[in-house]
Amino acid sequence: MAKFKEAEVRLFKGVCMTCNAKNPLTATKCRRCGKVGKIRRKNKKRVAAAAK
Repeated sequence: MAKFKEAEVRLFKGVCMTCNAKNPLTATKCRRCGKVGKIRRKNKKRVAAAAK
């Protein structure tokens, strides 16, 4: 979806539903607040629309 691979890594991350911290895609717990199972993936369509 992005123009180059490095952009994919930066744009498509996990986001904590409690504190909105950015986390790696492979994360199972938040790096900031430590909540387990509260990570969602960023919406690719919304990110792509904002980049235009």
